[in-house]
Amino acid sequence: MKMPERMSGILLVAHGGPEALVWSDTIAVPRPPTGEALIRIAAAGVNNTDINTRTGWYSSDVSGPTQEGQSAENGGWAGALEFPRIQGADLCGYVVALGGGTSGPALGTRVICPTNQARPTADNPVGFVAIGSEYDGAFAQFCCVPVDQLYDVTASPLSDIELAAMPCAFGTAANLLSRAGASAGSRVLVTGASGGVGLAAVALAKALGAKVTAICAASKAVAVGQAGAEATIARGEPLPKDSFDAVIDVVGGPGWMALIDSLRPGGHYAVSGAIAGPIVEADLRRIYLRDITLHGCTYQPPEVFAALVDMINAGQVRPLVSKTYPLREIGAAQADFMSKTYPGKLVLIPPEIPQ
Repeated sequence: MKMPERMSGILLVAHGGPEALVWSDTIAVPRPPTGEALIRIAAAGVNNTDINTRTGWYSSDVSGPTQEGQSAENGGWAGALEFPRIQGADLCGYVVALGGGTSGPALGTRVICPTNQARPTADNPVGFVAIGSEYDGAFAQFCCVPVDQLYDVTASPLSDIELAAMPCAFGTAANLLSRAGASAGSRVLVTGASGGVGLAAVALAKALGAKVTAICAASKAVAVGQAGAEATIARGEPLPKDSFDAVIDVVGGPGWMALIDSLRPGGHYAVSGAIAGPIVEADLRRIYLRDITLHGCTYQPPEVFAALVDMINAGQVRPLVSKTYPLREIGAAQADFMSKTYPGKLVLIPPEIPQ
């Protein structure tokens, strides 16, 4: 294809509400440097992380749940962002160019990449960068990605839209389950189970042979059961004590201690989100006297995502995509996402490239 000089996309110009997302038809198409590939974006998922980054929720100055929309500066994954930034943590796309001297996927290869991309150092063995946060992402017609972070999904039976719904949600869920040591026969409790990460955790835990109990709104219990949950508990209902080997949590908030109490002695709690609030109250005795292990999960070892890609290419997992939107309608898509109206994932479609 003939490469255009300009592209359309969404620029994040500051931390704040949806008004901070500005449509532009005059963004320069990036040119991949050595070690990177230019990707034509076919579809991009809607995620909590993009909304949280937009509002600055990752700043320690914010204490409320994600739905409150509190804003703060220095609120990216790694602190302050460079504006304007093209967000978009989830992508499926096609390689259209390689940086000079770069060996990578052949032109035309269909690819995805992890949201959190490992960059460990001697001082920080769990160092990472996040696409759409530390560098420009998928909310445009093109973006550049390091070739060592690209995974070939040409063989997958899933559509571009389905694939775009998987890197952030399924990658996060796979990492949570790995860190928690979930395996065949494990009794696993999943919070926020009707959302993207939660529904992915249910499906992946089921694929492992685990016995899954899921917390979700009663209206979404059918969808969660179809994903693989053996039992569901309505949000706000009491949890059984000393019952689970692992808790997979993206909710946090005032119900946090009940999650710890639901674990068996020696159990594992893994967290990668706090949509109900990041500030929790704990009884440390219920943690150390019962030998509970807590896992904070953001760094994702490459082998975790690689194993997920093997499942994707084999057609062993499939996301639930409830709705798609033109990229220009990102405000409506994010509003629908925050309303929790739909189970599973929402996906954005960029404009087609003129030939």
